[in-house]
Amino acid sequence: MNHLGGDKVIFTFKPNMEPVISINSGESILVETNDCFYQQIQREDQVLMEIDFDRINPATGPIQVNGAEKGDILKVRIDKIDVADKGTAAVVPGHGVLADLAKVPIVKIFNIEDGYIDFNGMKLPINPMIGVIGVAPSDQEGDCPTQTPWKHGGNMDTTDIREGSTLYFPVNQKGALLALGDCHAMMGDGEVCFTGLEIPAKVRLYVEVIKNKHINWPIVENNLGTMIVASGDDIDKAIYSGTEEAVRILSKVLDLSFEEAYLLGSIAMDLKISQVVDPKKTIRAFIPKWLVDTEKIIEKLY
Repeated sequence: MNHLGGDKVIFTFKPNMEPVISINSGESILVETNDCFYQQIQREDQVLMEIDFDRINPATGPIQVNGAEKGDILKVRIDKIDVADKGTAAVVPGHGVLADLAKVPIVKIFNIEDGYIDFNGMKLPINPMIGVIGVAPSDQEGDCPTQTPWKHGGNMDTTDIREGSTLYFPVNQKGALLALGDCHAMMGDGEVCFTGLEIPAKVRLYVEVIKNKHINWPIVENNLGTMIVASGDDIDKAIYSGTEEAVRILSKVLDLSFEEAYLLGSIAMDLKISQVVDPKKTIRAFIPKWLVDTEKIIEKLY
């Protein structure tokens, strides 16, 4: 199996990145990822504000997928996420939903034992997911820091990006140039306090190029449904973009007028918050598989 170590990282998704490894469509790769702090935090008494914030959110890559060209879709299946045995969570004053109320920095380091952590005597089950995963942005979008989500993916912080899920990205550049990092052992929808349970991980992915198909935003598939993951400068703009894309997909795939698809979305589609703490906010529009499955959606796309 192809293997990529965690020492090859980027801090910005750029249109023209130099790949550090090349793999073929239909192959798997094991990727080692760093935590969002690049393992700079090792003790609970560490002064949080003294870490190098220019080294936040490293993404391992870029991975060139041979045969991927602009106008294609890159399919990425998450086969396995093995997290380390220790993770970090923090309160960063001035950040998060309650930024005005959080005055004191807090660092907590959690040991993972048998799939659980101990939080002040409470036994909590871990549920690993990937915070940052994406491809090279388009020339028009330009550079996108790994802290920011957008149409290329990036810091989507979506809890459904986990083991067993499949992602679909618009290919904007030759080779797609995939990178990932910022895994969490646990995170709630919204990630309201700026961090989840940040942790290094080893992630096994399967990649496949789908030729001549177009999507505007990343798509996440699980066993229950299809999610369009959209971001915006505020939550309302994210909701608008995700809803528009989902309604247009329903219209195309089910041969409905825009208004019929709009109504169908209102009675059968769910909007879910992914995160509200990154430079852009992220939601996902969930289309259940009992309505239409992902395979048919991808098949019917232009």
